[in-house]
Amino acid sequence: MTTETINKQIIVTAIVFIVTILIFELTKLDIYIQSYFYNFEDKHWLIQKDQTLKYIFYDGFKKLFIIISIIFIVLSLLSFSKRFNLLNRYKKGLIIVALSMLFVPALAIFKNYTNMPCPYNVVTFGGKYPEIKLFETYPKDFVQETKSRCYPAGHATMGFSLMALYFLFKTRRAKNIALLFGVIAGVLTGGYKMLVGHHFLSHTLATMILAWLVILLVVKFVYKIKMLEE
Repeated sequence: MTTETINKQIIVTAIVFIVTILIFELTKLDIYIQSYFYNFEDKHWLIQKDQTLKYIFYDGFKKLFIIISIIFIVLSLLSFSKRFNLLNRYKKGLIIVALSMLFVPALAIFKNYTNMPCPYNVVTFGGKYPEIKLFETYPKDFVQETKSRCYPAGHATMGFSLMALYFLFKTRRAKNIALLFGVIAGVLTGGYKMLVGHHFLSHTLATMILAWLVILLVVKFVYKIKMLEE
């Protein structure tokens, strides 16, 4: 991508994010979709207490993500050495992936400020919290003992950060496969959290769009550094 294309992508992504937020703010789409993952008779989620799935899509994925992150950081550092000609050719891409795997998961910090409830928290699904939108406040008669930390979807940020792999490869086909891999990784990790009642669809979608926006900003930053010219 050229710098001009990156700038256009940033603007388009920002607009898509705003539109996505408005759609979920003005509708009950989250509740409607989440209802398909909850058994109202037995009062439990589609997936519950399955340690195998929890390890694959949560604990195990976290460990794997940390390992992959370390590998890309090391490869990025080695790419500065002339001894590693192959790595040097992919220097910018390696740095973009490494930085994205650091900064995209950092989006989880916004959980501390949004104070949005998880599906299992809300009254509709057996919880005690009222249904509120992103820009709404809790009713005055509602006593909140602790802050909710459910928006954006923190776990999915790790999967979606892998969309940065798009900028590592040279051919269009390889780029598209890498991007698809990142999207699938985010959808699987974010989807798992929806099925256990930890996130609404809006949480995961907003996270994916924000992740791509952060990646584009990282790309813009890296492209501006003269010393990284291949």
